Amino acid sequence: MAVVLYITANPNDHESSYSMAVGKEFVQAYRSANPNDEVNHLDLYKMDIPEIDADVFSGWGKLGAGTAFNELTDAEKTKVGRLVGLVDQFVAADKYIFVNPIWNYSFPPVMKAYIDSICVAGKTFKYVEGIGRVGLLRDKKAVHIQASGSVLSPGSALADFEMGHRHLNAIMDFFEVPSFESIFVEGMAVNPDHASEIKENAVQQAREIARSF
Repeated sequence: MAVVLYITANPNDHESSYSMAVGKEFVQAYRSANPNDEVNHLDLYKMDIPEIDADVFSGWGKLGAGTAFNELTDAEKTKVGRLVGLVDQFVAADKYIFVNPIWNYSFPPVMKAYIDSICVAGKTFKYVEGIGRVGLLRDKKAVHIQASGSVLSPGSALADFEMGHRHLNAIMDFFEVPSFESIFVEGMAVNPDHASEIKENAVQQAREIARSF
């Protein structure tokens, strides 16, 4: 049995969001093809995701210097402990489904906060003398579902402006995740007459990828 994290960074639901609608179809198709797998939905807008702030850096520094966890301040324990829980949950999973809209050429800030929480040396990557950074998630799989009003996918005229998928792709490469697929739901704002067709094409692609994910 595989454990799948369905990670969404969208304040809207599937009825009012293109990315969430396609994400829902992906999960349904995946569950149909893999009925014994466990799919856990992480709605980032409903989760406690600490920002990397002074308390976190202070707590990490103390732990690195040998201070026991129970000797940290209350704020340090709360934030550092929560971050440990998030990255441990991520590492324990086998597959990841990331879903987000594009806002101002990137993903919502809550996605960046989550990414910061899982970029942890010794958990998702490590440093090796003479080699440098080595990813630790070489047995995982990931897929990214992203919606945008403009056409921003690789090869498009505005691809250089797009920072959401490219950022997440860099992170998956950082972790050395060997399989990272993408589904772009895009162009609905610039081609409103074709919005339904664009969505349906993305849904069909999602169902197809889900069956072999």
